[in-house]
Amino acid sequence: MLNEVAEDVFVHESEFLQSSSVAVRGSAGVLLVDPGITEDELADLADDVRRLGSPVEAGFATHPDWDHVLWHARFGDVPRYGTARCAASMREQLSHEDWRDRLAPGLPPEHADEIPMDLLGLLTGLPDGAASVPFDGPPIRILEHSAHAPGHAALLIGGSGVLVAGDMLSDILMPFLDLEAADPIGDYLAALQLFDSVADEVTVVIPGHGSVGGAGSVRARIDLDRAYVEAQRDGRSAGDPRVGPSAPLEWLRDVHHWQQQRLADRTRDQP
Repeated sequence: MLNEVAEDVFVHESEFLQSSSVAVRGSAGVLLVDPGITEDELADLADDVRRLGSPVEAGFATHPDWDHVLWHARFGDVPRYGTARCAASMREQLSHEDWRDRLAPGLPPEHADEIPMDLLGLLTGLPDGAASVPFDGPPIRILEHSAHAPGHAALLIGGSGVLVAGDMLSDILMPFLDLEAADPIGDYLAALQLFDSVADEVTVVIPGHGSVGGAGSVRARIDLDRAYVEAQRDGRSAGDPRVGPSAPLEWLRDVHHWQQQRLADRTRDQP
């Protein structure tokens, strides 16, 4: 079910990791951001969009992780945008004949057979440095950064002040660093600074996974993520409730310790 979180901005929450699909209603159609994730959920989303009385005009993928680049035939053959780097990353992934096999280990086993893959990742890259999404609706500013994944973008929707954050600013997931990047810590801190610079404009924050937050939550989420990343940089205990004894997802502690080890290995291997 689509829930309206601000004027003409709707969210559908998936069973998998509270994944957020976002629908923005414009003058002539709907922009779908990160629709997911199972066949049934996508079909339900198509029904919900139809009930809004507008066709799907375009799609947008915040970044090239599999659960953010899904699509369903019922949405139509419309442009599906991403940043230039995001689209390039997807082209590289799909260039391998065995791309499905490469993705398989990362799919949730409880949903793996329910995830439609035929239209995965067929993105049109926007011009490098594009500042907005082509859409006949409220102005949608692209906030591109290098945290978490190549070409990651958050979207700031004009008028409503909704920040669609992609895989950041979650209340249930701690920061997942892009450990293949040259400077994963610096990239993440720079992205948080970018969010900080627009925080006064934000009335609603929608993370890729987790609960929708109000205006008062955006700086708290920025601060929590910054404290986590700085702790990783400094080799200190994170003290983060998302990876502590009361963590909402037990396996996050394993991911947290894995990130710590990878960062320690990188530091040790530096000349």
